[in-house]
Amino acid sequence: MKAKVLQLLRDHSEEHLSGEKISEMLGCSRTMVWKYIDALRKEGYDIAAVPNKGYRIATEGDPLSEHEIVSRIKENSLFHRIVYFDSLDSTQTTANKLVSEGADEGTVVIADEQTGGRGRLGRKWESVKNSGIWMSLILRPDISMRQAPQLTLITAVAAVRAVEAVANAEVHIKWPNDILLNGRKIAGILTEMQADPDRVKSVIIGIGLNVNQTGFEGELSQIATSLAAETGRTYSRSALIAVLLKEFEWIYELYLSKGFSVIKPMWEAHASTIGRRITASNLQGETTGVAEGIDEDGVLLLRDDAGELRKIYSADISFAKS
Repeated sequence: MKAKVLQLLRDHSEEHLSGEKISEMLGCSRTMVWKYIDALRKEGYDIAAVPNKGYRIATEGDPLSEHEIVSRIKENSLFHRIVYFDSLDSTQTTANKLVSEGADEGTVVIADEQTGGRGRLGRKWESVKNSGIWMSLILRPDISMRQAPQLTLITAVAAVRAVEAVANAEVHIKWPNDILLNGRKIAGILTEMQADPDRVKSVIIGIGLNVNQTGFEGELSQIATSLAAETGRTYSRSALIAVLLKEFEWIYELYLSKGFSVIKPMWEAHASTIGRRITASNLQGETTGVAEGIDEDGVLLLRDDAGELRKIYSADISFAKS
């Protein structure tokens, strides 16, 4: 119910909304309205009250909670269940547990802090409190195992579109899962799959997005950045989450109905690797050449120095010297 109170106050942000009006809209007593308002104030919301006029959100900071996020998501959204934690080992680990318990598609696990956040290849992901977006989406698409890696590319497109919409900044994708702003990493995507021999049972997509950090230590200072560090502004993480989920939902539905071919040009429009000389490193070794794009499955196409076109299914990508 607190989410609905927040949504009403936000929808009428230019005016005061009386307790009577709120109680009529929500179908509860004015006493309950006051209790919800009081609870929100105790959580840090600056809600002004003027006699004979009503309530109004005076200022909004960067609160992160289940009801704050729910208040920004349309009721018929794919993402109907938000599971929020102040602190968590890993949203991916928790999402995997929920999947094993039968969690529906559209469940989202979000944490203000991860103590054991992880990226690709078991790397640690710094997930400091009050700074970024750390979340995992639970999906149950009817697709083959071969198609599952495409979901990473779809998520990258959604993340880029969301960041560009909120921050008005030009953002790029480095295949397969890095989001770059001014050449430095602001986000990463970790996709994990549970499958039968021929079909996908569920997919968990982890998203780590650096939002309001002002700096990074050690080697991260050379490769990572945040929206705040690059634009000089701070952002509402819950508002950005809502935009990201909205962008993902329509792109995901388009993908399920039309296939990856309609998503491919959207991904390529933001790709930082196409036409550039790169080195792809994996267990088979290193391959250097020019990235020519991705194929219809989302596999990276690399023209090596011998002129052979190679398909890169999984690798770490670095920009090579000409």
